[in-house]
Amino acid sequence: MKVVIVAAGRTPVGAFGGGLASLSAVELGSQLLNGLLDKVPAAKDQVDEVILGQVLTAGCGQNPARQTALKSGLAESVSAMTINKVCGSGLKAVQLAAQAIIAGDAELIIAGGQESMSNAPHVLPNSRNGSKMGNWALEDSMVKDGLWDAFNDYHMGVTAENIAKKYDISRADQDAFAIASQQKAGAAMEVDRFVDEIIPISVPQRKKDPIIVAIDEQPRPNTKLEKLASLRAAFDRDGSVTAGNASSLNDGAAMVIVASEAKAKELGLPILAEISGYANSGVAPEIMGTGPITATLKCLEKAQWEISDLDLIEANEAFAVQAISVNRELDW
Repeated sequence: MKVVIVAAGRTPVGAFGGGLASLSAVELGSQLLNGLLDKVPAAKDQVDEVILGQVLTAGCGQNPARQTALKSGLAESVSAMTINKVCGSGLKAVQLAAQAIIAGDAELIIAGGQESMSNAPHVLPNSRNGSKMGNWALEDSMVKDGLWDAFNDYHMGVTAENIAKKYDISRADQDAFAIASQQKAGAAMEVDRFVDEIIPISVPQRKKDPIIVAIDEQPRPNTKLEKLASLRAAFDRDGSVTAGNASSLNDGAAMVIVASEAKAKELGLPILAEISGYANSGVAPEIMGTGPITATLKCLEKAQWEISDLDLIEANEAFAVQAISVNRELDW
């Protein structure tokens, strides 16, 4: 059973508190889902399930993926499932879609992820029982549920510092990688490399026409190395991870339509890619960012490929130090 991708799209990447901040994850996801189906109208009435990753769900209501599916106009008979595997949530959704199709449980599934970090609420722990005396602090659900190591009780940035020490990766190397990443994004934007994959998002205004957000807000291709070098370490006074060589906080969504090859051909849908393999791998939480190393090796083995067979690689850049460790260990 061959599993293929017949459509793909994403919202622009919104800055934290930026142009997409007034929209919930469900509102972002439903606009994207509608735009994705506009690319392949023949698929709309053929969707068996919607599987979406979403990590920050506090206060979002039951099963945000289901909310997105119905808000986008899909039939009530289309089931939906929300996945939380932290950073791997969206890719896990695609894997689950492929597995369902291989198992014969579905023929066409929409999979991906949606997130609004700007809308993650502050919560009041133990509020059901009250507090007899003393201060009663709010807790940031974005940090608690998305950015805090539940096992070691520290920020994800500390896990990045752990990787820097383990693999002896310098501050200079991290800053250079960060600059290169920003420049690549800027160069791609200049030649409209992202235009076909971005579905513009309409942001309602109180007394004006909606604002259309169609361009990534986060890239800073004009960042100078001297500026990065001047930033203080963010997580360890003597560390090397800064706000400039770590990933940003953002809002957005991305989805693909996954189908059996037979269903794609039956509907006359374009086949953009075939899913040839997938793999999962756990690592020590204190160096969580090294997970792609072992997962990649497992995936290549399953697909019976070598790294030299790869023409294009897209890999997580949660932190520059994390990406460097993966690149060096895999030698790609």
